Amino acid sequence: MTKPSTTQPLTYGDAGVSIDAGNRLVDRIRPLARATRRPEVLSDIGGFSGLVAIPTGYREPVLVSSTDGVGTKLRLAFETGRHDTIGIDLVAMNVDDIVVVGAEPLYFLDYFACGKLEVSVAASVIAGIAEGCKRSGCALIGGETAEMPGFYTDGEYDLAGFAVGVVERSAIIDGSRIAVGDRVLGLGSSGLHSNGYALGRKVLQERMGLGLDARPAELGGRTLADALLEPTRIYVPAVRALAQAVEVRGMAHVTGGGLVENPPRMLRNDTLAICFSLGTWPVPGLFELIRRGGDVAPAEMRRTFNLGIGMVACVPERDVPRALEVLAERGEQAFVIGEIVPRTGEPAEFV
Repeated sequence: MTKPSTTQPLTYGDAGVSIDAGNRLVDRIRPLARATRRPEVLSDIGGFSGLVAIPTGYREPVLVSSTDGVGTKLRLAFETGRHDTIGIDLVAMNVDDIVVVGAEPLYFLDYFACGKLEVSVAASVIAGIAEGCKRSGCALIGGETAEMPGFYTDGEYDLAGFAVGVVERSAIIDGSRIAVGDRVLGLGSSGLHSNGYALGRKVLQERMGLGLDARPAELGGRTLADALLEPTRIYVPAVRALAQAVEVRGMAHVTGGGLVENPPRMLRNDTLAICFSLGTWPVPGLFELIRRGGDVAPAEMRRTFNLGIGMVACVPERDVPRALEVLAERGEQAFVIGEIVPRTGEPAEFV
């Protein structure tokens, strides 16, 4: 005969998952999401899925999608306890990928995973996501919060983002019209953005032994934490204005792989190459600090970091003056950093 149990009945909370905390987070998120709402959004936060209509005015709308994360930059958020800007990075890494084909970002969803849900931390992260959505003009329509006890270390979390945009088929920027003599414009970055942090932290914190409150001369009075946590620049408004003002033949978002790997991705013809003119744009001091502190070779720096250029755009030479004017009007620092040449070796050359 089975003896009656003398232990207390277990609940999901006893296993480490708080449904109540999840509900409190949804309540905190709802007004943040509503602040990003677009006319096309047909649903509210909390449903099983998000509903968004195609904007009016498109004759042949093509949907454009992207997914990305933030990488080891998250480690800095954990170490500093500063979680309010990492969500901007998450949005930027997605919408800046979408806009390179000429698309208008429509909506965004996030995935937030943790071991134990701390509502205040999660709400701070998602407030940053909402801010990124505002800057890019897309709507935050939902997401997923996963609480997985024992899977993540307490106090840590992971992020992923998903964005969808739309572009008129005839207006897709695909690099097919790029030709020899076209100029390559570089839009200034706000720092490392969300790439190269594994090497950057190894040099700065491990080899050089710098604390996050250190103020190296190369950072112009800023702390290392401030410089490393500076959010990724969102180029959507400026780039869309540029595409409406001049003929943009190709664009590339400079992410993992740096200047070596990313700009050539806009080339659709293997007879062409990009010739970058070194010294035509200012390289922020943070990169020089990493190069010097780790004795990192110039080629490795170019392949790992954006070196101060977060987005490149290829335009005909005749459109350069107008392009620079439009970008300046949108608050972007832009430089003519190279041109398209016949390919004789690698697709990206540096002279």
